[in-house]
Amino acid sequence: MPKSWTDDAPEPVALQEHAHVKDPFSYKVKRFLLGGALNRHSLGHQRLSKRYGLGILSSDCISSSAYGSEQILIALLPAFGLAAFAILMPMTAIVLVILVIITLSYRNVIDVYTKTGGAYIVSRDNFGPVVAQIAAVALMLDYIVTLAIQAAAGVAAIISTFPSAEPYKMHMIFAVIALLTYGNLRGVKEAGKAFAFPTYFFVGCMFIVFGMGLYRLANGTLPVLDTDLPGAVELGEPQGLLTFAAIFILLRAFANGGSSLTGLEAISDGVALFKAPEHVNAKRTLVIMSCLLGTLVLGVSYFAHHIYAMPYESGVPTVISQIAKAAVGTGAFGSFMFIMVQLATMLILFAGANTTYSAFPLLVNFIASDGYLPRQLTKRGHRLAFSNGILLLAGGGILLVVITAGSVEHLVAFYALGVFTGFTLAGFGMTRYFLRKKPKGWKIKVFINGLAGSISLIIVIIFSIVKFTQGAWLVLVTAPILVATFLRLRRQYTREQDALSVKTEQERATSMARHMVTIFVDSVDVATVGAVRYARSLKPHKIRAVHFVIDDRRAEDIQKAWAVSVALEDVQLELIDCPDRRIVNSALDYAIRKTEKPDVELTILLPRRSYSRFLGRLLHDQTAENIAAPISQLQRVVATIVPFDVNRITSGKPLAINHASESLAHVKTTDFQKPTQDAPKVFAPVTHYVDDVTAIGEIQWRKRSMVHGRVTSISTAPRGSAPILQVEVWDHSGGITLNFLGRREIAGLEVGMEMRAEGMVGEEDGQLVILNPSYELLI
Repeated sequence: MPKSWTDDAPEPVALQEHAHVKDPFSYKVKRFLLGGALNRHSLGHQRLSKRYGLGILSSDCISSSAYGSEQILIALLPAFGLAAFAILMPMTAIVLVILVIITLSYRNVIDVYTKTGGAYIVSRDNFGPVVAQIAAVALMLDYIVTLAIQAAAGVAAIISTFPSAEPYKMHMIFAVIALLTYGNLRGVKEAGKAFAFPTYFFVGCMFIVFGMGLYRLANGTLPVLDTDLPGAVELGEPQGLLTFAAIFILLRAFANGGSSLTGLEAISDGVALFKAPEHVNAKRTLVIMSCLLGTLVLGVSYFAHHIYAMPYESGVPTVISQIAKAAVGTGAFGSFMFIMVQLATMLILFAGANTTYSAFPLLVNFIASDGYLPRQLTKRGHRLAFSNGILLLAGGGILLVVITAGSVEHLVAFYALGVFTGFTLAGFGMTRYFLRKKPKGWKIKVFINGLAGSISLIIVIIFSIVKFTQGAWLVLVTAPILVATFLRLRRQYTREQDALSVKTEQERATSMARHMVTIFVDSVDVATVGAVRYARSLKPHKIRAVHFVIDDRRAEDIQKAWAVSVALEDVQLELIDCPDRRIVNSALDYAIRKTEKPDVELTILLPRRSYSRFLGRLLHDQTAENIAAPISQLQRVVATIVPFDVNRITSGKPLAINHASESLAHVKTTDFQKPTQDAPKVFAPVTHYVDDVTAIGEIQWRKRSMVHGRVTSISTAPRGSAPILQVEVWDHSGGITLNFLGRREIAGLEVGMEMRAEGMVGEEDGQLVILNPSYELLI
């Protein structure tokens, strides 16, 4: 090829992206629903102040105050009657004490794990991968239940405001999960500051309710509600607290109240989201969140105790809605305030459900990266979200809603077991860490985390017993099966990795003395001719064609067609008997015989004719795939399928091409013949520095230019050759190659990032290049 302007070469041009294969219908639907694909280099998160961090990360935790006290009453009222309201306050106090202990435990977690420190990471680092899978299963189930229960409780808040919507309860729950799933598939970020609003709105509304309630309680106008209304939970007869049955009921009520502590782990999982110093801000936010949660739980229990707020069998009206209505009254402001409280409750519950769409996919990404879940869960989707994790979460949440008919009471049975399993492993994991490392103040930290782990373990045992018949049995049965499955997947990945790893004796590949190529022939046609042409390009020691004879007449026809074909006259055809018609066995036997000598390498080419998807599978077999799979397991044997698209020819349609731009759509082949360039009369000064960026499509040969674009390709010379680094940079108008001689890498340079480069424009193989430019990496 002519290489300079002195020998009438075509004028060198910038790289151009001429065409793309037409997008399939499925991709067009995805792009319509989700929007255009996002570049992975736009991935990132904004750093959060404590104010926004509290609002965004605590919605799951604080929202549980909306139903924690109600669940305690649901367990107590049928057994103790109105005495349940007296028992509610001591029960709430126990929950708050546990809240303080767990909060102190997670402060220690954040101190050590300053990026992400959930129960899975703590268990993996301190107990190993097997115990970590217990935490993984517990947290996965917890997040799935969280989605279901938050969506159901949010819909319950709507129905408490508009009772006529109750027949559509299930439809609304499904719609909420579907909308959250769709929004997160489009790339809604948890760190978006808009998600901080529901938390502060809910806390503000509840403090107004508590303030007005205390005022009305002080002047004696706070009403006491009727307890015998239709639909309310049935009141039992008061009984002693020391009987076995009563203790069992108390423990069940305590288990229900434990649901108020869910979501405490969220801040330890998101430490890296905070502004520096991350762990200090995260610890302070955790304390504030726990204080708010404790205040809200205490306030709801206190007013439920005073007004006799009764839970209902259907779940609506909720206890928190009854408290709001009693505290704010029925006047104009009271009616407005009631609507605001219900709106705030609904928003924070849905925001809490939304947090699971960030936490669950990230968790399964960690687990899959460690090899305990399918690797598909580590891949980001069309909009950079972990789409497979999002869909898995949504599917699990919908399944639980169907099983429990959207009942918050029934969902609570699945809820706190997984949460406190995570608390247990995090507490004991940190205890083990401090016993090994013994940092400053380690004794008090061991005491706090050991106490948190012990109390959480006791609670897990209590939950397992008292909630067994209400749904805990499903978790207790499912969890060991899932843990065993995760470990089995890991063993499979380990075996595959060992098989693919390069052994010491294989690090330097020895060249084979003889390379033979064999084409398996089923008929003499264009596909076979194409496979033979490809075989010649491999430059083997010998080319053969083999047909396994199943039908003698067909074999005779193939032999005659082979003999008269000019395209195949230099290739020997061998007919091999296949009396039992098991072609795979015959092919294996052939490959083994041909590679008996250790210096022979065999490549087998299998022409595969591709037909239409439906009729092709109906009318034609899949022999090529069946043969390639076992043959590929032999040493020094490579099975290569050579595809040939029959369907495109039979349809009469050429390959569908979308041109990159309007200007390229009508360009003829002859248009690409560039006019030859005359010798330039005036050269640009070699030392001249260009200040302005020029579009790559407009730069000129032998003139200095500054270009700005995105790095699409980085190519490094082999280790055994002279060092050179080639970088392709593209903008909207075209691309250019930057050649860096004497280098194999540029620190910080990655595919996809933006780069600015300046230098003299030259040419190589008819394409414009810049040799050893000055450059700037743009972050």
